[in-house]
Amino acid sequence: MTQKPQTTARRAATKKPATEAAPKRTRKKATTAKAGSGKSGGGSGGKTARTKRLVVVESPAKARTIGKYLGPGFTVKASVGHIKDLPKSRMGVDVDDGFAPEYVVLRDKRKVISELKSAAKAAEEVFLAPDPDREGEAIAWHIAEVLGKDAKAIVRVTFNEITKTAVLKALEHPGTIDIDRVNAQQTRRILDRMM
Repeated sequence: MTQKPQTTARRAATKKPATEAAPKRTRKKATTAKAGSGKSGGGSGGKTARTKRLVVVESPAKARTIGKYLGPGFTVKASVGHIKDLPKSRMGVDVDDGFAPEYVVLRDKRKVISELKSAAKAAEEVFLAPDPDREGEAIAWHIAEVLGKDAKAIVRVTFNEITKTAVLKALEHPGTIDIDRVNAQQTRRILDRMM
């Protein structure tokens, strides 16, 4: 289950998340991912298999490589980094409401989001695989928030190397978004904006 992050370190230490979490989605048991010969890098492929799965990574280069590992049955897309941030034209932090951030979709990511939503609607499962750090966790959280009802099941997967073995192992052992790591990224971003 993904949760909305805390808006301050104080809330993180004393309260539950600042806003209500998105409803938990049930998912079928993950099937062992097997590499195929079809092309699915960068979002193509996945049309010949019965079960479709969407994998979302940060970079297009990673998407192409992982697509080659996974083959038919998988669509691999790239978010190309963050899809949301604080607005450029104003502070975007409500200092009177616990420093609540106001996130907006980045203008150059509207097409990316549209493509992700379309791919999520066609997928049985969505594997969020941005980098395994606080920025990647925040990216995964924002993607999950944007996809919302467009995805049947959303899970988080992480790997520290882009090898076939590491990717397949990660897909076999999906988890959830680490809300503490999301809160850490959000706190850093708010402090950056206020300085």
